Amino acid sequence: MILSEASVSKIKEKAARYPRKKSAILPALTVAYRQLGYVDEEVYRAISQVIGVPYVEIAEAATFYTMFPKKPRGRYLIQVCHNISCALLGADSLIGYLEEKLGIQKGETTEDDLFTLISVECLGSCSTAPMMQVNDDFYENLTREKVDGILQELKGKA
Repeated sequence: MILSEASVSKIKEKAARYPRKKSAILPALTVAYRQLGYVDEEVYRAISQVIGVPYVEIAEAATFYTMFPKKPRGRYLIQVCHNISCALLGADSLIGYLEEKLGIQKGETTEDDLFTLISVECLGSCSTAPMMQVNDDFYENLTREKVDGILQELKGKA
């Protein structure tokens, strides 16, 4: 099984808290994501077996939420908001700049497995657009110069 014994145990523990098995889908996906860094069809099947919810229901939930990457990603997941506020203030240009700077397209990972770039609907920071989230950190009021500094800093931590 793709899930570790510790993850299976956590999923079972979380599932026991809910009167309806289906309510445990998101907590189970979160446990799996934290272990693997992504969730895919094999993970959906494993979760289905652990909590007793049909595979299709696990897949529906996982594919709806952008917080669950569907394949392995780089050390740094760069999520650029492209919703209306960010779009009006240059998100498309920012995405293009990141693609050029990193040598990848949206949805791809750099050859060194350091960066994965995606765009997302909304990160909830409309007043500080354009913005992006890298793993759990927000970067707001972005310019090309700020992006260069952020990338340089992240490369230095690698």
